[in-house]
Amino acid sequence: MADGTTIQAAAIAPERLTRGRPGSVHRFMQRRSTIAFIMALPLMVLVGGLVVYPAFYALGLAMLNKRMTQFVGLGNFAFLLKRNTFQLVIFQSCLFAITAVVFKALLGFIIAHLMHNVPGKNQRIWRGLLLVPWVIPLSLSTLSWWWMFDPSYSAFNWLLNQFGFQNVPWLGVPWIARFCTIAVNVWFGTPFFMIMYLAALKSVPEQLYEAAAIDGATAVQKLFFVTLPMMRNIIAITVLFSLIVTFADFDIVRILTSGGPQDMTHVFATYAFSVGIQSGDIPLGASVSLFMLPILGVGAYVVLRGVMRRSREVAA
Repeated sequence: MADGTTIQAAAIAPERLTRGRPGSVHRFMQRRSTIAFIMALPLMVLVGGLVVYPAFYALGLAMLNKRMTQFVGLGNFAFLLKRNTFQLVIFQSCLFAITAVVFKALLGFIIAHLMHNVPGKNQRIWRGLLLVPWVIPLSLSTLSWWWMFDPSYSAFNWLLNQFGFQNVPWLGVPWIARFCTIAVNVWFGTPFFMIMYLAALKSVPEQLYEAAAIDGATAVQKLFFVTLPMMRNIIAITVLFSLIVTFADFDIVRILTSGGPQDMTHVFATYAFSVGIQSGDIPLGASVSLFMLPILGVGAYVVLRGVMRRSREVAA
């Protein structure tokens, strides 16, 4: 009898284990973290295939010679740093990105405050109109700007002529061409800052403004001691995102000037295209594009460190 009972128990045990497994798998699948991971998995695969893999592949290309047959290490980077043209590209990229982001942030902040005081229905109309520059494909809008800057058919020169002024070579003089590329980028990117700052303004509690008014605070004091402290994290994240996108800008400079005149408007993206694709030196072009990484890495570290510190202070 004992032996028979033991045999029956041994036969039933695997069946119990088998019955228990679906329950554990079911509980595992019901966890929020598991569901979140499964839902995010397609995006992770997409980012890995279109961002991470190309980045490491470009890093490998940047360490090869022009024929891509020999490993040269950091030789391409050292070669670029010795070229006066590339030193100018670094300066122009920083000038282009920083100047454009500063103006976009200031204009976006001003427009967001103006929009915040517009009544509801009218605000929706104006908000939709102001988003048009950001919604239109950048290449198409830049072609329109190129037509307005064109020396033969310039709409701006036509207006100047009506008031008795001479034609201006908008894209033919280096410093004017730089101004034009920055202006187009500001025109395109300001609506993004506006909509982000407008959302941040709507999240500021009205009680804070009421308390400040009771204490006798002026409009300027409310701005510096209520609005800006409550918007600091949104401002920092928006500036960082725009800085990354602006550093990698290609369409505006490529369509308006192609890096000219005399390579005076090249940025990292257009110069990498010129060296890597047009000149056929793909490893050197990859090296140019990778020069953005340390600059943006330092900027991201500084901004995100400040955001995390302020978040901890608020939580404490």
